[in-house]
This record gives sequence, C-alpha cells and structure tokens, in this order.
Amino acid sequence: MFEDKTLLVTGGTGSFGNNFIRLALAEHSPSRVIVFSRDEKKQHDMRLALADERLSFVIGDVRDAQRVDSAMRGVDFVFHAAALKQVPSCEFFPIEAVRTNVLGTHNVLEAADRCGVEKLVVLSTDKAVYPINAMGQSKALMEKLTYAKARETGARTKYCAVRYGNVMYSRGSVIPLFISQIKAGKPLTVTAPKMTRLLLPLAEAVRLVTFAMEHGQQGDLFVRKAVSATVEDLATALLKLFATDNPVDVVGVREGEKMHEVLVTAEEIGRSQEYEEYYRVPTEGSHNYESFFTQGKLSAAFAKDGYTSANARLLSVDEIQDLLLELPEVRAELDSWAADKGGDQKVRLAA
Repeated sequence: MFEDKTLLVTGGTGSFGNNFIRLALAEHSPSRVIVFSRDEKKQHDMRLALADERLSFVIGDVRDAQRVDSAMRGVDFVFHAAALKQVPSCEFFPIEAVRTNVLGTHNVLEAADRCGVEKLVVLSTDKAVYPINAMGQSKALMEKLTYAKARETGARTKYCAVRYGNVMYSRGSVIPLFISQIKAGKPLTVTAPKMTRLLLPLAEAVRLVTFAMEHGQQGDLFVRKAVSATVEDLATALLKLFATDNPVDVVGVREGEKMHEVLVTAEEIGRSQEYEEYYRVPTEGSHNYESFFTQGKLSAAFAKDGYTSANARLLSVDEIQDLLLELPEVRAELDSWAADKGGDQKVRLAA
C-alpha cells in the first residue's frame, strides 16, 4: 500500500523505527521515507547501515511545531513513534513526558491535517490503559488527542492508533537486563515472581502498525493479541538457555508498576471487533456532544474482563525458551556466550 508514497516516521531511529523502515523499504517500495528524530549519531549510523537512496533524515523534535510542519510537507503516511517511554524517567520528570507525549503528539496531529496527510498512526502502550504512572497517563492523553482529532468534522487525515504490550528485547526492557546480569555473573533482579507481562516480538509490533495503516478507519484503535509470561518463568527460561545457575533476587514491585498489565479494557472489549490476531476498537462517540452529555446507550455491552496479561495465554518455561530463540538478538547473545565459554556444549544454541 506504500508503493510510490512518501512516509514519515517520528522517532524513526528507535527500535520500532529501524525495523519498520527496513520492512517498508524491502516489501512496500515507497518513493521516500523520512526519518524524523533528535539523535544525529543514530541517524548517521542508520544512513550507513541501510544505504538506501530513498531515505531522508531530518533532525528535529516533535515539541517544535514549526519543525514538524516543515518535515511533513508532501508526506502521504505518518507513523508517530516518538515518545518518552521509560517509566522511571517520566515519574521523576512528568512535565517532560507531557511535552513530548502529549504536546508533541498534538503538533504531529495538527501538522498532518494542515499538510493533507492521507493517514496517520500513533503508537501507544498497555501502560496507557488504567494508567498508574506518568508515562502511561501521558500516553493515554496521546490516545485521547488522536480520537478527538478523528472526530473533527472535515478532517482530511485519517487518524488511527495501535496499542501493544512489552516489545521483547526493546531498549530498556527486562530481557537484555537479565542477559547482561547472566553474563556478569550477577543475580537476576526479579520484581515479583508471579507478575505477568505480555510478550510481543518486535516484528509482530511492526506488522500491527502496517495492518492498522492498511485497514484502519477514522479513529480506529488496533490491538495485537499476545502471549503472556510470569517474570519468574522468563528469568528461569533465560537461565536454562544460558545453562547458568545465577541466583534470583526478588526486589519487589517498583513504583509505577502493576502486577498485571491491561491491553484492552472491559469497556472497549464490549464494542470491539475481534480478529484472529487483533482487536479493532472503534472510536467511542462522535462529534455529537449529546452522546457525551445526555444521550446514553441502554444496550451498552460491557465485558466482565478486559484483555490482560493475567488472562492471555500463559506460556510455560519451555515455550518461553522457544519464543526467545526466535529473537535474533538472543541468538546472537547465545553465540557470543558460547564463544566466550569455549564452545561449551551445555549452552543451548539455536539451530
């Protein structure tokens, strides 16, 4: 669907941006892909790694409305991935989360409308659902901004959103932390053994965004179904893969964390459409104010539960190992570990 189109990816040098752009260039033949981000070093590395003449790099910050507007001229599709994502950072500096995740998103949405962008997809997170930390709260407002823009009469751009859980081996996630602790001979720091988290390979997150761009209607939210694991079983699976016996240190639930994450609320499930791999949740209400003030729905359907890490399919330790072995990063770490150990046959290498 991107053939001969111009794409813009905000935060394009991040984990998602790198993988999405590689996929778009390889499979969809866009005429141009604009990488919009703040980090010139990452842009330089990306330019050398991909070496594709269709790539354009723009230094800029989504907080700068004028810069966003300038970068978006002539763009057909926008993927808004720029965000502050680390929970602790946003807890200590919540106004920075507001400036990037809320006001920055506002700048991107408004620029898309002014520049006549065909469709825009914003990337959200399970932490935006019933949010208890500043990062999740700012992402929840990002979603609300998107839906409000979608309700505007005469909007030229179609605005959609995606929401997914923990992307495996993304920057700052627990899997690379556990692997670094294994290699350093340190205890694995587990928050709470029975805490559950949804697990999604990055490639599936990329496919979700592509699906939303292809099928999304005005104001749609798409959610990718995922499998789940306890933090204890994830640590155990990694210890088995690396054939080590590092101790496990239970440190307790940290500030801003939940025991179980929610990906779709019970209220959203009641009005969603379920596909084999996705949920589609249409925007609630319309530009009609009465639906928010005086006109309710006597037939409104609410599910008993939403879609959460507690009721998603829980993987066994062996299944977690198999999923980990699908990640190129984990396979590379195992190869490196085996080489350091002199080819120790106890290390389980990917076939």
